[in-house]
Amino acid sequence: MDGTERINVKRGALVRVVQKQDQQSERTTEGIVKDILTNSPNHPRGIKVRLESGIIGRVKEVL
Repeated sequence: MDGTERINVKRGALVRVVQKQDQQSERTTEGIVKDILTNSPNHPRGIKVRLESGIIGRVKEVL
């Protein structure tokens, strides 16, 4: 599923995110959503989340 729509991103979901320092390379990190940080219903670069590991990034894909 697409990570640009907030409705697709739920707490506890397994996602792939791109961290700020990896935006150029598009390297993704997989993890489970702990908190959703973006308040708007959608974002063109992906909904910003905090993973259970503490990593913050924008969702590229909901698995």
